[in-house]
Amino acid sequence: MFGAAAGMKPAGDIIVHKTAKRECVATVQMQLAGKEEGLWESIWDLSWPMLIIMIFNFFVGLADIYVAGLIGPAVQAAVGFITQIYFFVIILANAISIGTLALVARAIGEGNRAKAMSIARQSLLFSLLVGCCLTLPGVLFPGEIIALAGFPEEIREIAVRFLQIFSLALGPNYILIISNAVFRAVGDVKKPLYTMSFVSLINILGDFVLVVGIASYPGMGYIGIAIATASSVFAGMVINLLLFTLGWWQGIYHRPYSLSFGEVRRIIRVGWPAAMLQIAWSAGYILLYNILGRLGDRSIIAIASITNGLRIEAIVFLPAFALNMAASVLIGQSLGSGNPGRAEALGWKIAKAGVWITGVMSLVIFATADRLASGLTTNPAVLAETARYLRFNMTVEPFMALSMVLGGGLQGAGDTRGTMWIIIASMWFIRLPLAYYLGIGLDYGPAGVWTAMISSMVFQGVFMTLRFRGGRWKEIQLD
Repeated sequence: MFGAAAGMKPAGDIIVHKTAKRECVATVQMQLAGKEEGLWESIWDLSWPMLIIMIFNFFVGLADIYVAGLIGPAVQAAVGFITQIYFFVIILANAISIGTLALVARAIGEGNRAKAMSIARQSLLFSLLVGCCLTLPGVLFPGEIIALAGFPEEIREIAVRFLQIFSLALGPNYILIISNAVFRAVGDVKKPLYTMSFVSLINILGDFVLVVGIASYPGMGYIGIAIATASSVFAGMVINLLLFTLGWWQGIYHRPYSLSFGEVRRIIRVGWPAAMLQIAWSAGYILLYNILGRLGDRSIIAIASITNGLRIEAIVFLPAFALNMAASVLIGQSLGSGNPGRAEALGWKIAKAGVWITGVMSLVIFATADRLASGLTTNPAVLAETARYLRFNMTVEPFMALSMVLGGGLQGAGDTRGTMWIIIASMWFIRLPLAYYLGIGLDYGPAGVWTAMISSMVFQGVFMTLRFRGGRWKEIQLD
């Protein structure tokens, strides 16, 4: 099982500890796979646990919106808007996780276990520090943040209470995100699967018990949605910290406990473009919600509809996200082992699978848009607009798949700047100007905004494909 493939490092040099066999099975398979079926097997081994995690995340989002809908469209709109704020606040965690994954996967491909462990330790320490620092503004100045984001007056009070509770969960969420990235980077995708399964269960049960109530417990109303999310994230952090005590992962708790600025600098160098990308993307979505908030008497309907539509659209995102993560790990490990040809072959195979899967799913959702929308709202206006949002966006989901899968591969290779510029251009030079012009300038309302969204996604998919095809990512040095 631990033999060597021609022209590569012996797989036994990657990790020699007996308990690491299962944790690095994807890396070992990459070393041994010389045929096409071996490549597909590696893709599948990394993808299916991530797909299940994405399914759980989908049901969490669905539960949040469904329970909010039981209270009213205003709460649904607030949940959708505050979710964009929260995504903005955890941007640095996602950026650190991308840098961590790229560096750890490359170290594993090189067969350097000590280097991988050191990077993981420094990432966790740095993410905890950043998460705690970002907690203070959300707790102390939630009203100012909500006002600055341009929330409609009708939902500001709800949003303020949501933001305060979410802010308290920032530190634990940062640790959860980074620890999951560390596990994925070495091909150990089952640990995040176990953790996120438990997190999702707590969140979904919490939504119904805390918001609606059970037996003699009357429920807390909309604030229960925020408490359910914060509680589940804290539980997930605890589980992952305990998992690090098993097997060779115990090395993460060995000294040094202080930050190494050299290691942190490397993580930041790879991750900062991802941070800028996500800042631009999240800020763009906040501005998009702001544009929707300027549509007069159509604003609340439009915001509630995009909130519902994004939750349903997430069904299509599930396989694309899973394949995105598989591409990051496998391409990073392949480059670390000195095989850029296999890295490119994997990228195209994973992208092809993503396009086919999302294409089929999009056709189904397009045909059943009204029925799917009726599961999240009983308001006729919101139902109709949600269905229209879905039909607009389902026409371009294959482009979304190309962007996500190939973008994940580029990030795994360390080409975070290329993906950054493509996505920033898509949001700020295509989506937002078009949304304002069509939605407000020409008074097409929500339909104009949906048109701008699909136009930007076509741009993003095409240019991400051209970037990957160019091949410059194969020459990037991370040290």
